[in-house]
Amino acid sequence: MNVSEPVAADEVLSCDVAVVGAGPAGLMVAEQLAQSGLSVHVFEAKASVARKFLLAGKGGLNLTHSEDFASFVTRYGERAVQLQPLLTRWGSDALREWVKALGFDTFVGTSGRVFPADMKAAPLLRGWLSRLKGQGVVFHTRHRWLGWDEDKLPVFQREQSQCRLQCKALVLATGGGSWARLGSDGAWFPWLQERGVEMAPLRPSNCGFDVGWSDGREPGWSDVFSQRFAGQPFKSVALHYADDSGGSFARQGEFVATQSGLEGSLIYAVSSLLRERIAKDGSARFQLDLLPQWTQERVEQEALRPRGSRSLSSHLKGRLGLDGIKTGLLYEVLGKDGMADAKLLASTIKAVPMTVIAPRPMDEAISTAGGVRFEALDANGMCTALPGVFCAGEMLDWEAPTGGYLLTACMSSGVHAAQGVLNYLHSQ
Repeated sequence: MNVSEPVAADEVLSCDVAVVGAGPAGLMVAEQLAQSGLSVHVFEAKASVARKFLLAGKGGLNLTHSEDFASFVTRYGERAVQLQPLLTRWGSDALREWVKALGFDTFVGTSGRVFPADMKAAPLLRGWLSRLKGQGVVFHTRHRWLGWDEDKLPVFQREQSQCRLQCKALVLATGGGSWARLGSDGAWFPWLQERGVEMAPLRPSNCGFDVGWSDGREPGWSDVFSQRFAGQPFKSVALHYADDSGGSFARQGEFVATQSGLEGSLIYAVSSLLRERIAKDGSARFQLDLLPQWTQERVEQEALRPRGSRSLSSHLKGRLGLDGIKTGLLYEVLGKDGMADAKLLASTIKAVPMTVIAPRPMDEAISTAGGVRFEALDANGMCTALPGVFCAGEMLDWEAPTGGYLLTACMSSGVHAAQGVLNYLHSQ
């Protein structure tokens, strides 16, 4: 969706407000400010806008979550205190009303997640861009922000030249540091740090992990396991994690085995706890319950039944409904000798010990933690070290699990930053 406006080479552009980054946060900033009658220009490094938004919608665009507000806010962990007033003003209900105003219905799935009626991101984005252009928002694609020049003017790299920008306020909504090919590469981090903005290191969030073993084996799955099961899902399992720092997690769900470890929604949900434990201790340990719907007693009863001439695999499938990747994991953890011990096997089925030793690289993560600390911003979302410069979206130091929480907070922070810009301009 290329909505680029042509500009002359090496010129100095001017507008009331410039927004850097055409993801959901940046587009929401632009919409809010354009409605107030300001001239708004949006600058995007890529050839088209909202690429990550479109990619997220390929499997069904998860807009937000329908759970009660008190539970919703807790999904933002340590930053719930800072995000609560933003989400109170513009949260899940407001997002659904916003979608409705664009002409699209939403529905709540069985998991409580909210989707557009047609599950698609592209029609919603087209409608949004049409409305923004009708409001006078000017888009500049293939304009990569390079920081500031010696006169403290924002500088952009175009295909054949550079241009500078004069504006009354600058809103940065550049995304975090994951999925660089879609535009979020974190290149802005040192530019803000050098100008005195307090920053938290960027770290992967909603990410996969590499597995390790406590018995001295090489990290990762065995060749047999990875060849047979990489890419296959663990369905209907429960993950239990607890550490000596007070971190705990218990949830049922599913995830996928990768060539070297684990990824998927259940792993993403606990990723921040695992990441921090690895950073502290070099590894993190948790347990998997392969049959969460079964009691320990029932598992033991079935596992201890004589199997006669049947193979162990046939016995596990017939008595416990275990086969495929779940049985493969048991062999991976226990080995043949351990599998022959029925009591050990039964206890392991309900609590498979897993160790992860490293998060996957940040560019593979769905989102990132870290960025501009809330402590570096005033009540309007403006950098105290950079008057007239505001921040929104994933480049702020917060994180949340998948399930609509990321998109909701990005757009909510865009509404907040836009109001902050209006407050700032009115005070000048």
